[in-house]
Amino acid sequence: MEKIKKFFWLCSGASIALLNKCSSESTRYVGIGATVFFTGVFAALAAAYALFTVFDNVWIAAILGLVWGLMIFNLDRFIVSSMRKDGKPWQEWLMASPRIVLAIIISVVIARPLELKIFEKEIQAELVLMEQQAYANQENEVKLRFQSDQNQISSEIEKLNSELAAKTIERNELDKQAREEADGTGGTKQRNAGPIYKLKKADAEKADLELSQLKARNESLLTERRAALAATQSKLQTELTQLQKQKPDGLASRLEALNRIAANSSAIAWASWFILFLFIAIETAPVFVKLISPRGPYDNLLKMEEHGYEVQRVEYVAREHAAAKERLKDVARTEAGYANTSLDILLNKS
Repeated sequence: MEKIKKFFWLCSGASIALLNKCSSESTRYVGIGATVFFTGVFAALAAAYALFTVFDNVWIAAILGLVWGLMIFNLDRFIVSSMRKDGKPWQEWLMASPRIVLAIIISVVIARPLELKIFEKEIQAELVLMEQQAYANQENEVKLRFQSDQNQISSEIEKLNSELAAKTIERNELDKQAREEADGTGGTKQRNAGPIYKLKKADAEKADLELSQLKARNESLLTERRAALAATQSKLQTELTQLQKQKPDGLASRLEALNRIAANSSAIAWASWFILFLFIAIETAPVFVKLISPRGPYDNLLKMEEHGYEVQRVEYVAREHAAAKERLKDVARTEAGYANTSLDILLNKS
């Protein structure tokens, strides 16, 4: 237990020599160190999982995750150890505000990959839906590329059939009028009205001849258009069969899936927020513990030690300043001696 205690002291960034002098502060700095340590552990696990979804390699993810966790651990340790209790709460909160913002940012980065792991089953189900939607979108894009050609060919076929249908109706109508004129049920209402019947019969025969000619012309065009439509449809089916379902399994896809299920499920959305708040509380806990805790013996000892170093610095600067003044005085006296010597020589020569 003694080794564990000193390890957490080391994690807190506190001076072990000073903590040994004030046992009442031991528990507080053990808690701060444990919080810093486990925050680094969570950061390493979160980064390793996130990087595994990117590289799909356990060793790369483990090594890079460990490096990330150590960086977060060192950063948290620096944040906590650099804070000082000077008995000025507002100034301490102001000084700590950038550290709190940084802690919140780190919490978001740590929490997101762990959310992906916690909701992994729900995310996998959503990824299947995203895969199906992506495949359906690919199908629609392929179909849209052939849609205009198919519509044009279908329109031409419809136009040709419409021409045949209209001509057939015209021929049938003229043939009907000729028959009615012949049996006296229509037209002039006179049975065997020779000249009029012949005229209507000639019109019917002419329409029948035109219909035959139109059929001969349109049938070849229809055969050609139907063959073109079949070729287009065959090419469309070939491209559809060549489509490959791409499973969205990367980090960005998983984040998108998590956002979608959170948008559709209030329970998951609330759970995601609570996980984020939990990590924010864990990450900012060491900072807030330092802020809300009263000034203790450790802070006093640390202040005394830092003050001692400051006194030594001031004394050293004062000694160096005094020595520099003495050196300047010696130089001035030397220069004055040289000047007097030079003056005596000039006076003797004169």
